[in-house]
Amino acid sequence: MDDKQIFLSTELAHRLAAIDIGSNSVRLMVAEPLRGGNYRILDEEREPTRLGRSLSSTGTLAPEAVELTLAALRRFKQIASGYQVADMRTIATCAVREAVNGPEFCRRVKDEVGIDVEVISSDQEAHLAFYSVQRAFDLTGKNVVVADIGGGSTEIVLASGNVIESIAGTSLGAVRLTEVYGNGPGMAGDDYGRMTEAIDRTLKKQAQREFFVPHLLIGSGGTFTSMAEMMMASRKQVGLPTRGYLLSRAEVSHMLDRLRKMPLKGRRQVPGLAPDRADIIVAGIAVVDRLMRRFKVNLLQVHSRGVRDGLLLTMIDNTLGAPSANPADREAAINRFASACTGDYELAHGKQVARLAGSIFDQITERFHLNPDDRPLLEAAARLQDVGYLINYDQHHKHSYHLILNSRLAGFRPRELELIANIARYHRGARPKAKHANFRQLAPDDQRRVEQLAAILRLAGGLDRSHSQQVKDVTLRSGSEGDAHEMELVVHADFDPEVDLWGARRRTKLFKKVFGTKLTVEWAQQQNSATDSCDQSNVSPASATNVKPNRARASRNDGNAELTNGAQNGGHAANGAKSRNGQSLKAHKKSRRLGR
Repeated sequence: MDDKQIFLSTELAHRLAAIDIGSNSVRLMVAEPLRGGNYRILDEEREPTRLGRSLSSTGTLAPEAVELTLAALRRFKQIASGYQVADMRTIATCAVREAVNGPEFCRRVKDEVGIDVEVISSDQEAHLAFYSVQRAFDLTGKNVVVADIGGGSTEIVLASGNVIESIAGTSLGAVRLTEVYGNGPGMAGDDYGRMTEAIDRTLKKQAQREFFVPHLLIGSGGTFTSMAEMMMASRKQVGLPTRGYLLSRAEVSHMLDRLRKMPLKGRRQVPGLAPDRADIIVAGIAVVDRLMRRFKVNLLQVHSRGVRDGLLLTMIDNTLGAPSANPADREAAINRFASACTGDYELAHGKQVARLAGSIFDQITERFHLNPDDRPLLEAAARLQDVGYLINYDQHHKHSYHLILNSRLAGFRPRELELIANIARYHRGARPKAKHANFRQLAPDDQRRVEQLAAILRLAGGLDRSHSQQVKDVTLRSGSEGDAHEMELVVHADFDPEVDLWGARRRTKLFKKVFGTKLTVEWAQQQNSATDSCDQSNVSPASATNVKPNRARASRNDGNAELTNGAQNGGHAANGAKSRNGQSLKAHKKSRRLGR
């Protein structure tokens, strides 16, 4: 009865197949979707065709390896047909991606086997590997390094919880390194030293350490599962799954030291190690060891699945819908992502900033010829500007950029996410500059859009500097003399929004530069009081005196945090009262000391 509740009915189930053409092997998985977004494996197959074995030396796929791979794909297609698979996807990674004859290989697969091959990027490969890890382990509250080691490359993902901070694609594949540095006696001496130096150089250049210290390394790929199987065999641990198996950094180092000093024939006899992996295992574990050193990680957790699993899960999501509610709803996606990064406390602030930014945008769209379609991007950036808090408060705007860029938020295309990430990146800190790589790679039109939207976002962010959502609305209008190069931002609030006015005035510089206009920021009630006082100035000289502080405050602009000289010197009566109160208090304290 339980099975009938878990498995999909015959009408609903549509069996899926995923094929991964890697540099070391070609793999097939046939599966049946389950309720809740998971699946049941019906069949698996693997062929070690070594498609990428000559890539480093020739830049091409070796002819014999191509033929072996084509033969394997024919068999895999027949197996999938036997299971009456309704949907099959075939992806190719590093070897086909880099090879000069990669396109020709894909054409032959299409013509001779009848399979369409998707050549995925390093970034897509990393996302699939991380999605697999994300669905297999609870990452809540953990900073992790996820590494997927293949034959031609290693993809590295740095993540805090379920949120990706950065992705690095490297050329540190087990097959590639073995081809360059060998697998013979030299692994016990100079060849090994040269290989580790090359690994360290690559990691230093391409895998930047972030501000957080990872709690553990999670590894997917044949290198990691082989390590788990060898360790279990040495401990006589029979029947345990490799998924989730833990190894310490010391255990990894000892395993590497033992294997690299063995001849190849000896490695083929090691319990738990597949003979066809014996020649590349030293290079693979060397990458693991240097990764743990690089990120100062002392614990490794093995993931028995990887890119293929991520691909299947993605196919199931596309077919049955992702397990989370409303995956295509932008609002829901933004809320979930912001909440995961900053907690519910910052949600209200983000919504307030988005509302004010949208209001400012609408009021200047016609005047500055803005694109009305950019408003959703601005509002999304406002809602997500502080997600970088997840990593660290310092430089959090830069972390926000990476988190948004790698978020794959439902409802947004990659180019839109890149723009949102850049807008959020510049909600504080330095203005957009050509020397910033993230800004430099944008098209000129997109650079202009980012500058304009970031200027609006900075101003809107300042209007909720108190995080109290005190500002009700804003009105933008031309300066008092109707000067086209002067604008006035009138802030509507029930009570004096002193901190928010201060915050906004400090953030006008980019707005002035981008839009070529002066800008003053005033509280509507304060401005009305100044106008009323001016109307009554003919009745009483004292009234004119009382207006002076308001006029002085009304003259504040340029985002200065301090009052102008006029405001400092104005309001003599009020200042005198404060002075007398201060003197009285000092006299009172002095009399108490004398009394004691």
